[in-house]
Amino acid sequence: DQLKVAQEKTGNKDAVKTLVGEINGIKTVLAIMDFSFIGGSMGSVVGEKISRAIDRAAEDQLPLVIITASGGARMQEGAYSLMQMAKIGSKLAWYSELGGLYITLLTDPTTGGTTASFAMLGDIILAEPNALIGFAGTRVIKETIGEDLPEGFQRSEFLLEKGFIDNIVSRNKIKNTLSDLFLFFNFGSTG
Repeated sequence: DQLKVAQEKTGNKDAVKTLVGEINGIKTVLAIMDFSFIGGSMGSVVGEKISRAIDRAAEDQLPLVIITASGGARMQEGAYSLMQMAKIGSKLAWYSELGGLYITLLTDPTTGGTTASFAMLGDIILAEPNALIGFAGTRVIKETIGEDLPEGFQRSEFLLEKGFIDNIVSRNKIKNTLSDLFLFFNFGSTG
């Protein structure tokens, strides 16, 4: 069974870990996807864990950060995996109405249903340098539209240039970038 193999290989129960922690002293709810667990695929457990993370952020009035690394929906679960897109999207809309701050950090790769749903819904969308971000693969898109595609069109730099993401931040600067954003949006304090 693919799920058991992935659990044994990674030591994780599924493709996302959720936690409440601190970033530069500011309490934060985090959901961190793991691409090494069945390609970081989004299934019903991932959807439930992210939904509960959103609930916790809303309940405690904390910022929410989701770090994506995913090939998309877990097709082995069929429609259940696709339902997670709507489930998480509706939870994020509710969290936004409550005044929550949702930041996404897109890592390489962030593709498929993850990109088509919660990865691109952040109030602030950050990405790592040269991260692959898209819905379908280059070959599929090229065959569908019958045209050559711009060089690097699914990389974070291209998406920043076209306005699809807000900034590119290297890993060694993400902690300070996040805490600066939290303070700018009045989440947390410096003292």
